[in-house]
Amino acid sequence: MTTDHKALSYAVEEITEIAKGFGLDFYPMRYEICPADIIYTFGAYGMPTRFSHWSFGKQFHKMKLQYDLGLSQIYELVINSNPCYAFLLESNTLIQNKLIIAHVLAHCDFFKNNARFANTRRDMVESMTATAERIAHYEMVHGNEEVESFLDAVLAIQEHIDPSLVRWRHGNEEVEHEDNDPISRKTEYDDLWEMDYKKLKPPAETRRKKIPPSPEKDLLLFILENSRELDEWQRDILTMVREEMLYFWPQLETKIMNEGWATYWHQRILREMDLTSDETIEFAKLNANVIQPSRTSINPYYLGLKIFEDIEYRYNNPTEEMLELGVKPNSGREKIFEVREMDSDISFIRNYLTKELIQKEDLYIFEKKGTLYKISDKEFQNVQNRLIAQRVNGGFPYIVVHDGDYVRNGELYLVHKYEETELDVPYLENVLPFIHQLWGRIVHLETYVDNKQVVFSYDGKKVHRRFA
Repeated sequence: MTTDHKALSYAVEEITEIAKGFGLDFYPMRYEICPADIIYTFGAYGMPTRFSHWSFGKQFHKMKLQYDLGLSQIYELVINSNPCYAFLLESNTLIQNKLIIAHVLAHCDFFKNNARFANTRRDMVESMTATAERIAHYEMVHGNEEVESFLDAVLAIQEHIDPSLVRWRHGNEEVEHEDNDPISRKTEYDDLWEMDYKKLKPPAETRRKKIPPSPEKDLLLFILENSRELDEWQRDILTMVREEMLYFWPQLETKIMNEGWATYWHQRILREMDLTSDETIEFAKLNANVIQPSRTSINPYYLGLKIFEDIEYRYNNPTEEMLELGVKPNSGREKIFEVREMDSDISFIRNYLTKELIQKEDLYIFEKKGTLYKISDKEFQNVQNRLIAQRVNGGFPYIVVHDGDYVRNGELYLVHKYEETELDVPYLENVLPFIHQLWGRIVHLETYVDNKQVVFSYDGKKVHRRFA
């Protein structure tokens, strides 16, 4: 073992001990030192063992080019699994690795303890290996082009799943409510009610069963269960891609919290270490780069850190009102562990991004007017609502299946739950053919353009639009 590796191994042991002393609870850690090509491959694919697709290669080329030009750099990658894997860039200095080790330990603590990750598979590294092998087998049997074309369609809509912690699954049977059913009435005239009901009620075989019984958010699952066009190998791929997206989804829901938590702890852990003067200066520069706020976008590391620090301060120094509600002085550390366990980005921002913190950090809403970007609003509630809106559904459009047998012709009718944010029309028109490919019949999507209700339809040849 070289001197550098000995120093790194000692740092791992020291940082792990300090983290445990703070109360962080994480899975066993596995660290790998990798060259830039490997790190950026993992970054593009999202996982070391994921199946191959041209879109991942495109992302790798973009990320690697930015690294080669000195525009950006990935210092580490961490995988939510048990054990938890962390990949360190081989060109990192020792102090960079110290910061990263502390950072990934906090990430692993978050993965293990946050409620949103409770149902994620901890063996996803092995599962994705099996998925990649099965897709490679299908490419051998059905040809690369056919499998890749199908993957293009699935990946185009992979974000449209239902990641709810608790889901009510409907059957396809028709539900009739007793309050509206004359037969359910208990009176001495029941026989008369029944006679009229039999006359008015259409025969059971002519009554249409609505599919789905209520709007269905999980578009992938609905297509998987109801498409008449898919072969078994295609259903298998669709199932595997959906499972992978369910694994990644909690990270989309907790980006600000997760990065804020990791930043909070890497700062505190390194303050406990006996760093040299040179290391202290380098750490200060690195940390400043991590948490540097942006004028045009939200830095999740910075915003998450500031909210956690504000929670800790306020619960350590409660106001009279907070004392009356039972908050104990110096309970800040306990409170942030509670928040880490129970919240997602939406509740985190809604409950803990206070008016005072928004004013202190000078957060605002800006819009493009002409060729210039100008501040349009600094009101507390509007800023908070805008941030929350960006986090709803992981930042993706909220689209539901309204009817899987539209006009009784097996056509698919989708509805965009519009909330003042319009869809990208060129993107929409490119995605509809992919949905048509998976469904096999005409696909409709209802949304709003310029505050007018519009239905886009794809019939297999061309996208049409009509005002509803």
